[in-house]
Amino acid sequence: MAHPPPLIYPRSGYSPVTKTFHSLRPPVPLPPVSLPLSFTSYLVSLLPDSFPSHPAFINASTGVSLSYPDLVSQIHSLASTLHSHLGISKGHVAFILSTSCLEIPILYLSLLSLGAIVTPANPAATPSELSSLIDLAGPTHFFATSSSSSKLPLHVTPILIDSPLFRSFLESGSISHLSNPIEIRQSDPAAILFSSGTTGRLKAAAIPHREFIANTAEFHALRSSETETMLLTAPMFHSLGFLLALKGVGLVETTVLMGSAPVEKMLEIAAKYKVTRISAAPTIVVALTQSEDTVKFDLSALRQVYCGGAPLVCDAAKRFQALFPSVEIAQAYGATEAGLVSRMIGPEECKRWRSVGRLNANMEAKIVDHVTGQPLSLGQHGELCVRGPTIMLGYIGDPEANAVTFDSEGWLKTGDLCYFDQDGFLYIVDRLKEMIKYKAYQVAPAELEQVLHSLPDVVEAAVVPCPDEIAGQIPMAFVVRKPGSKLSGEDVIKFTAQLVAPYKKIRRVAFINSIPKTPSGKIMRRELANRFFSSSTSKL
Repeated sequence: MAHPPPLIYPRSGYSPVTKTFHSLRPPVPLPPVSLPLSFTSYLVSLLPDSFPSHPAFINASTGVSLSYPDLVSQIHSLASTLHSHLGISKGHVAFILSTSCLEIPILYLSLLSLGAIVTPANPAATPSELSSLIDLAGPTHFFATSSSSSKLPLHVTPILIDSPLFRSFLESGSISHLSNPIEIRQSDPAAILFSSGTTGRLKAAAIPHREFIANTAEFHALRSSETETMLLTAPMFHSLGFLLALKGVGLVETTVLMGSAPVEKMLEIAAKYKVTRISAAPTIVVALTQSEDTVKFDLSALRQVYCGGAPLVCDAAKRFQALFPSVEIAQAYGATEAGLVSRMIGPEECKRWRSVGRLNANMEAKIVDHVTGQPLSLGQHGELCVRGPTIMLGYIGDPEANAVTFDSEGWLKTGDLCYFDQDGFLYIVDRLKEMIKYKAYQVAPAELEQVLHSLPDVVEAAVVPCPDEIAGQIPMAFVVRKPGSKLSGEDVIKFTAQLVAPYKKIRRVAFINSIPKTPSGKIMRRELANRFFSSSTSKL
């Protein structure tokens, strides 16, 4: 006898029976799990029979574009050559060291079509950092640019992406599929993406084809009928840039690739290509509100800023909305290990500035007490756990981390302190591992950073735990002042004391020139604290 479906509150998506949260989005049909299908094949299947006339990709730094016919033919040509000349096939691991350029999406999709595992790394990493990543991933093949190849170990001979040889691979003229198609299961690993996970130790997350297919299917189901032009500021070696660049192919968008650049340059590019969407870390949104150049450029085509990777300060969102009243700030939440978990859709949702949107289609979540493991209800703060088709396979060669990250029912523990409200919106409080333990209390650094950003003279701020004999830890603020500001540490302490509970007060302040961040815009609090507390010459 079939069991009746559990009661689910239609407003919040919460089930008091199972104590889980369900997506309020319409279910998005996915290909059957048993169907052999690579992410590349899935994307190509979404393309119209007649290729669109607009470009698939544009390199903003060179102005060179890549058409959809050329993209598809070069993917097939490169895959054929990599397989026949280099023997790259299913299960091989390809380590890629490059900034975003037109060759990267072609290379990624070619490798994925072969069943090879794409393993991108940050070209700004040091040789020793890259050696650690290589040890984790165990690559069989290497690709790099001529400017980054010297950072690889001496015994490695990479294929240079910017070489005439690689260009010949793209233009070999082979536009047919492989003579012996390789069967790729959706559960097969598509990529190894590096993450600090929930414990702070660098790990190699294996991401299946199914994760990218499911995330793209959700975007595709809600796509607009108009052609979108997206300015991608997230690097393609990062999980967010990886997904946004490639899902754009399935949505038949034009994706403008841009490396790191000043805000003025970004605005110039956005105006030049009449971009309708910008993917932007919160730091970019903040910079847009503080730049005098913002009003100089024609951004009338812009309809949405897609913001993720780190919390967006509410005051910055308000300032941005005042500057661009017709542009939506669509915040989202995801993780390397979990794919895209939630996002905002439509103007009403985008007004919830403190939230990161509602659960994506086909996703479910629960909030658990991180001490007892007991599931919690609406409005209660606890660790976010997620389950669905966008979850990683696990960490490569790290059974201990996998045992900590997954529970017995397949829930992935995100390590984020969160809660859901009555309308099913998700709110991120902070990283559990970065909570400050002040006496018997827990203090969220992100909450204090929000308060600090409401000070007019504060450009950026980060809060970290500072060791204290009596309290155990006290909140310490690192602040970047506006040029010429006379803001003092005492001013900062007094200001925050008026707005927060006594145990949350900032008790030490240091002024610095910049806040270290990850490529996605997350504050590197641990690095900041280590740098400061290990220096005997640091002074307040």
